[in-house]
Amino acid sequence: PELTVPADVPADVPYSFYSQPRSLHSRPKYREQANNETEKSPVRYGNIMVDPRVVRGNVLSVRPPPPQSSQPSIDEVKRQRRAQKQVLARKLTLEQIRPGTPEPVEGREHVYVQTELYLEEISDRIIEVDGECQTDEFLDRPPTPLFIPAKTGKDVATQIEEGELFDFDIEVKPILEVLVGKTVEQALLEVMEEEELAQLWSHQGAFAELRNAEFAELQRLEEQDRRIREEKERRRLEHLEKLRKQKETAEKIAARAFAQRYLADLIPSVFNNLHDSGFFYDRIERDIETEFLPWLMSEVEETLQKKVLGRTILDSLIRMVVEKRLEEFSRPPPSNQTEAPAEEPRATDAAPQVSDEADAADQSVAEEEETDQPIAEE
Repeated sequence: PELTVPADVPADVPYSFYSQPRSLHSRPKYREQANNETEKSPVRYGNIMVDPRVVRGNVLSVRPPPPQSSQPSIDEVKRQRRAQKQVLARKLTLEQIRPGTPEPVEGREHVYVQTELYLEEISDRIIEVDGECQTDEFLDRPPTPLFIPAKTGKDVATQIEEGELFDFDIEVKPILEVLVGKTVEQALLEVMEEEELAQLWSHQGAFAELRNAEFAELQRLEEQDRRIREEKERRRLEHLEKLRKQKETAEKIAARAFAQRYLADLIPSVFNNLHDSGFFYDRIERDIETEFLPWLMSEVEETLQKKVLGRTILDSLIRMVVEKRLEEFSRPPPSNQTEAPAEEPRATDAAPQVSDEADAADQSVAEEEETDQPIAEE
């Protein structure tokens, strides 16, 4: 339907749903059940060549439609009611399963929003118009009457007076004898059948007890056979494990003997090679070689350097004294004879002093050599 907005509604008011009144569609008095049944029933496809609704031959001649009964049968009515009950039950279950909108929390309220494709203006003030109309009450569909087939023949009646056909006492006696005899015979047959059934039940109980006993014995024998097989398998596995361990032990013993025989000559040679290579050494000897001897050589070298330095200094002193004495001896004698004897002793005194110093230096050097000699010997 078209949606129109009245002109008297202000523009600032939000839009609301509004539709013009219109007449309802005409509908039948009773609900149609056949349509629901046809919609739910599956479509059956068949061969159109055997369909009687397909016209074959001359299409100009019109065939009469198949006769159809005006009233539905009892089976059809029951089927329709059953389908209607199923539809109602399915609707109730769907309504129960379908989750509803939860209640709003405190301080809030639900607001209807538009979920359609096109939005429309909704106004807070809805234009309402009062209108009245009177309609008939809905009438339920009356129950379907039972199907009574129509008569096909004509009713004919015949009047028979009392005593015209037979005498009741005479005619009923053989029938009564037959009925009583048949009843007694049937009772005897039922008693014999009950006795036979009791015997059959007793035989069946004995057979069931025998069968249960045989079944229990069979289970016992099967369990015994199973235990014997499990014990045999366990013994076989234990024997295999024992053989494997014996074989492994023999291999270990052989390997140990071979290793001992192989390593008997290998270990001494390896130790000798390692000893010759210097892997096995005396700690004291190694300490002396790595710590003491380098220190001793450094000390000896330092002492020798001191000796060389002393000798060098001594040689320089001796050379200086010799040069000085050579200069004094190379000078010409002075003219004054009295001073010469007095100065000569000074030169002679200086010479012995220098010689004494040289002797002292040589003596100190000799003492150092004597003290260094034992250290070198150590």
